[in-house]
Amino acid sequence: MKAVIFNEHGGPEVLEYVEYPTPEPGAGQVLVRLHAAALNRMDLWVRQGWPGMKLEYPHIPGADGAGEIAALGPGVLDWEVGTRVVINSNLNCGTCEFCLAGWHNRCTRWHLLGETIRGTYAEYVVVPAGNLLRIPEGFDTHAAAAAALVYHTAWHSLITRALLRPAETVLVVGVSGGVNSASIQIAKLAGAVVYVIGSNADKLSLAESMGADVLIDRSLENDWSTTVYNLTDKRGVDLVVDNVGTTFPLSFRAARKGGRIVTVGNMGGPKIEIDNRYIFGKHLTLIGSTMGTKDDFATVMGLVFSGKLRPVLDRTYPLPAAGQAQQRLEQNRQMGKITLSIKD
Repeated sequence: MKAVIFNEHGGPEVLEYVEYPTPEPGAGQVLVRLHAAALNRMDLWVRQGWPGMKLEYPHIPGADGAGEIAALGPGVLDWEVGTRVVINSNLNCGTCEFCLAGWHNRCTRWHLLGETIRGTYAEYVVVPAGNLLRIPEGFDTHAAAAAALVYHTAWHSLITRALLRPAETVLVVGVSGGVNSASIQIAKLAGAVVYVIGSNADKLSLAESMGADVLIDRSLENDWSTTVYNLTDKRGVDLVVDNVGTTFPLSFRAARKGGRIVTVGNMGGPKIEIDNRYIFGKHLTLIGSTMGTKDDFATVMGLVFSGKLRPVLDRTYPLPAAGQAQQRLEQNRQMGKITLSIKD
């Protein structure tokens, strides 16, 4: 098969388009012939490397993918070759205390496809049969791949972890990233009033098209926490979605007393300083969240397939141009999800 690999950390130049052995499905596994893969910020972090990461080289990036079943491993009886499927990239053991309790994303042996396990920048990938969901007839595989990880993550963080309720106010810090775009739509679907912080008019226009109610341009208003505070009659918002990290001081100030801050990432870097007085003084709850459970995946993808949630697609590149696709993501030029076209 053809695949995009790298043998060392670095810039986009370390990515190579090569011939690579096609994997074979083991017991309980399925071989998926990929039609589309989608990029995530995680792809950049894995390629660049971070302390403590251990990869088996050559490594194949990519968490998101959709295509059709090409072969079944021993013991797989509930799938058929040719079925169109989307992949849940959360890989769990199924036997630890967390898995048995239904918290698959807290598995003690948890892996993310494309992170420490070879991923979807390839013509084929092997995944557990339980990590697949059927794509309805007529639904686009690129949209399915683009939705999988980010809607899964956003649903778990807002609905399962933060317990978002109708009529609450939600502030989303940032617009064009996949998780934030999904968060805007999920918050609106849940009946919330959505405030969005964006870096320019184009990105705020995108947020408005997804249902955002209040748009704040941070290029014009550096202290956007005060703006949010005033717009909410000096109450603050119930829930802040902040996946930047370095913006926590502003998010803490924008939250109401007893408010929640939910985070799934560290776009601004892994280490930040916070003023703890805001946390105890305002009775804030800081919620960390990573990916989601299998029930979350089935629920949110059902909403995507039904059209109640709509992934925003930016640009599609052929698989050999994965380096160019990553450069676009790295430069924050995307307006929605970037995908790779894999099927001939």
